[in-house]
Amino acid sequence: MAWFIRMWGFSFVVVFIVIVFPSQQSWSPAEAIRSSPLDFQRNGEGFKLTAVPNQLTFSDFLFSFKEAQAFRNGGECALSGLNGTVCDPAYVHIAITLDAEYLRGSIAAVLSVLQHASCPENVFFHFLVSGMEMKLQNLVRSTFPYLKFKVYSFNADLVKGLISTSVRQALEQPLNYARNYLAGMMEPCVERVIYLDSDLVVVDDVSKLWNISLGARTVGAPEYCHANFTKYFSAAFWSDEELSRTFQGRNPCYFNTGVMVIDLAKWRLKNYTEELEHWMEVQKEKRIYELGSLPPFLLVFAGRVEPVEHRWNQHGLGGDNVIGSCRNLHPGPVSLLHWSGKGKPWLRLDSKKPCPLDNLWAPYDLYVSSSQA
Repeated sequence: MAWFIRMWGFSFVVVFIVIVFPSQQSWSPAEAIRSSPLDFQRNGEGFKLTAVPNQLTFSDFLFSFKEAQAFRNGGECALSGLNGTVCDPAYVHIAITLDAEYLRGSIAAVLSVLQHASCPENVFFHFLVSGMEMKLQNLVRSTFPYLKFKVYSFNADLVKGLISTSVRQALEQPLNYARNYLAGMMEPCVERVIYLDSDLVVVDDVSKLWNISLGARTVGAPEYCHANFTKYFSAAFWSDEELSRTFQGRNPCYFNTGVMVIDLAKWRLKNYTEELEHWMEVQKEKRIYELGSLPPFLLVFAGRVEPVEHRWNQHGLGGDNVIGSCRNLHPGPVSLLHWSGKGKPWLRLDSKKPCPLDNLWAPYDLYVSSSQA
């Protein structure tokens, strides 16, 4: 009963905000993954994350997380009898990056998925990291003792020579590109995965997203066809006779790569990683875009994406790439809230200057400040 009351209250808040603050605009994309060199220390109540001297991106960086409650399956949840191996066909597979500066967001995202899942013990997380593998693994296990997960080490050298400068330095970090290599990093028996950014919360049963049909497509995501697609590429791209024919025969629409359902079997068969790398090489030579890891996905998949309901990526809540101002929800139902853009809810809440929607992220925050630890 208490669970029902909490859910009713949350739904009322979301519906109220949608009614009071409707917005029809389409927002420019922003990726939310950055890497920072930090170190972990064990204390009496869990794990703390502290900065390595002389390598700090911002001062007094410290993380401590509360242990999450256990989330258990109901009687209706399927069991396959494979003893919980990663190849268990009953699992819903979710990939998300773990990186120091956005770790607080990643932890909140995991909690939100578990809290709203109808079968939380059937969710398997695949965490992509670049360095500090064992320390991050221990931190996750300390925060979510019952979680089914695996940590994968992403080799940043794969992309360091392919990354070009971007409109924002955050978009140049190698871990942004780990999603390009999911098909090769994950076990061959895992044939489908949901990729999630670190700056979002899921407020619906993730199995609904997992079970959508991709048909003949490799990627499923909400599309925004009213957005000005040409702005995602430079004048040099559109003025080049050969390059400008890239989308010939396609109806390309912008989609946000922070929420994608990916058919890994099809991806492996068609070797889309190689195609993404090709466009990164073209970018190094001809400078055809400004927005980090998003444009290669548009070049390969735009016009070939299986459309997903917009409720599964209410994106842009972090504002644009420069100001990070407050924004409102798109009209309609909400299953996932995404703070893509410069403004992050945990930073705005800590500064005592939150946007109205940041308060919908706060209940999933397991962060314990240094004064509380």
